[in-house]
Amino acid sequence: MTLRRALAGLTTRGRSFVAAGTTAIVCAFVLGERDLLRAGVLVLVLPLLSTLAVSRTRYRLACARRLDPARLPVGHESRVDLRLENVSRLPSGLLMVEDQVPFSLGGRARFVLGRVEPQGSRELSYRIRSDVRGRYRVGPLTVRLADPFGMVELVRSFSLADTLTVTPVVVPLPPGRLSGAWAGGGDSPARTVATAGEDDIAPREYRHGDDLRRVHWRSTARYGELMVRREEQHWQSSGTLFLDTRRSGYWGEGPASAFEQAVSAAASIGTHLSRTGMGLRLVTDEGEALPRSARVEGAFEATLLEALATARPSRSRSLTAGLAALGGPGTPSRDGDGLVVAVFGVLRAEDARAVAAARRGNATYVAVLVDARPGPGAPDAGTDAGTDAGVGAGGSGDGREAGAGRDADRGADGPAADGAGAGPGTGATAAGLLRAAGWRVLVVGSAAELPGAWAAAGRTAGDFARGAS
Repeated sequence: MTLRRALAGLTTRGRSFVAAGTTAIVCAFVLGERDLLRAGVLVLVLPLLSTLAVSRTRYRLACARRLDPARLPVGHESRVDLRLENVSRLPSGLLMVEDQVPFSLGGRARFVLGRVEPQGSRELSYRIRSDVRGRYRVGPLTVRLADPFGMVELVRSFSLADTLTVTPVVVPLPPGRLSGAWAGGGDSPARTVATAGEDDIAPREYRHGDDLRRVHWRSTARYGELMVRREEQHWQSSGTLFLDTRRSGYWGEGPASAFEQAVSAAASIGTHLSRTGMGLRLVTDEGEALPRSARVEGAFEATLLEALATARPSRSRSLTAGLAALGGPGTPSRDGDGLVVAVFGVLRAEDARAVAAARRGNATYVAVLVDARPGPGAPDAGTDAGTDAGVGAGGSGDGREAGAGRDADRGADGPAADGAGAGPGTGATAAGLLRAAGWRVLVVGSAAELPGAWAAAGRTAGDFARGAS
């Protein structure tokens, strides 16, 4: 460490001593006072000696940090454990340790350590929490070296930093009968199993490279050509999770906004379906949101939460790209079977028609309409889902009336003010259009209302096609 850098680390006290000493020396020469000269030299030399001593320090410190956990939901705490080790042969002096932490996690963590013996270590810990989703950088650790008189203070920083991921709140959902298509990994659909007995299970013609041990001799004799047993099926239910992230479709700002409730609802649904063994993909209004590798069994839940942790409202006004991805080659199955769950905010009538037209095949489509703005007509959780089965575009069930009550109270500060075109009755109109097209519609005011609505949807859902062709 150079002397120039050490001089730059003089504290206010150190600079004051230098100024006072210099002034005293000058005055001593002017006035011819030898005693004043001695006092001035003493005052000036003290910070200089402290600077020299600190600049010659050869501390070698090692730092390790651990976040437990490194990923947590909004509103939960994480414990940060620090280990600072003196790997030099000299004891350290007074150390002021500070871990750089964003203000939203609670501010900086500061500690004062006394003498650390050679090869000794100190363990520190503190807690952080956030009420806002996102990825946060924790670190690096800075160590301030100071002399015993407080004249000089030097800062050394480590390069090590860790990342804390704050995910949306996941609300546990009750088990239901909602299911997706079953995509097989073998040679045949499930319904090709014959009824003539176990020996006649769906044979096929021999192909080059087939194992001869799989030859089905009875079928070979019957058809006059070499036949083999089909491979065992590995079925996996498949589905799609759609999240509308358009800024114009949601009320409010901050952690209590409708957008945050929609993200939490999407996280809850995706986690619930993933834990049932369903292979999912995530689509937003801007298109495919996750790579195909994220659909590997057991990896989707973590990848989904990581993606939703950093989800932000988009400036897009259209659902065209998202609906194109929804009906693209990555759909649940080639025949259109499966489960599609879409989470929306406020839908304009033209958007609702486009969403309604996106339904195809035998797939089961569920729309979750999030209206987080409180109003006198707020629907109870599950009301809309419970009346879903018999309500069409012209129906007047309680769920639709409650939804209309919400929309009637909207003022100029909501999505309509952002140019979404939402007005009184827009939510009820959108729900009616979706129901008429065969969608199941759930209207919730917050993610906390989702379990009741999900249970109602499960009670009204029937068995869905599996492997139909």
